[in-house]
Amino acid sequence: MSDVNDYVAGDVNTIDDGYEDDDGNESSDGVENAATATAVLQFIATSLAEDASAVSVDVSERQGKVVLSLSVGANDMGRIIGRRGRTAQAIRALVGAAGARDGVTTSVDIVD
Repeated sequence: MSDVNDYVAGDVNTIDDGYEDDDGNESSDGVENAATATAVLQFIATSLAEDASAVSVDVSERQGKVVLSLSVGANDMGRIIGRRGRTAQAIRALVGAAGARDGVTTSVDIVD
């Protein structure tokens, strides 16, 4: 029989408010932990755009998700979205995978 007070740090049967980073500090802020997802989005957008200087990525958090807002020049909007939104869908899938590597749920908004 186990006692209720036999708590082991990191036990999978417990619920934590956030998670602990490598230094042991508890953190629930996903914005600072989405570095890989942000870098992937920045790289893809600058590679696709004709005017790479007009590409910007803003990072925020909404309802527990990291929201990456992508802004590109007016002439590059069609390149980023693609036919029937296929390029935008592929970008969202790649950034989602990069966010999963960071341990966060991501969403990409393409703003004009």
